[in-house]
Amino acid sequence: MGRFQPELSQFLKILSNERKSRRVVFTNGCFDLLHVGHVRYLQEARSLGDYLVVGINSDASVKKLKGPSRPLQNERDRLEIIAALECVNLATLFGEDTPESLIRHVRPEVLVKGGDWPIEKIAGAPFVLSYGGEVRSLQFVEGHSTTQLIEKMGHNR
Repeated sequence: MGRFQPELSQFLKILSNERKSRRVVFTNGCFDLLHVGHVRYLQEARSLGDYLVVGINSDASVKKLKGPSRPLQNERDRLEIIAALECVNLATLFGEDTPESLIRHVRPEVLVKGGDWPIEKIAGAPFVLSYGGEVRSLQFVEGHSTTQLIEKMGHNR
């Protein structure tokens, strides 16, 4: 089970102590309603290295990306839920539209996004590639999305 640290300075201190001689993998997302697609994706991301760091969109960031009815769960709850997964080593929040700034702080050996993101559109990809890091787009788990779950709940009323 991982740790979560919403404060950037403390997050970076923890990461600095933990990353020595480890292959760090970074991914990010809203993770509004955790589902099997998220779990499989995070497990696969973790398998690409020794230490999985996850950036979680802040509430304001999710609202901007997904609309005024989102997120369904607040940022602290989403952060704690993701950090509780065995495959996640460390999680933190970011409030910008993309995790580019956070990626620059983390400097992962591997940057990962879900398969619905082409590599050239992944935030931080040029930066990670510039120092010899790897950028991967993992397979999307068909039939599993937060939007689909929300729509399904609406039809079951």
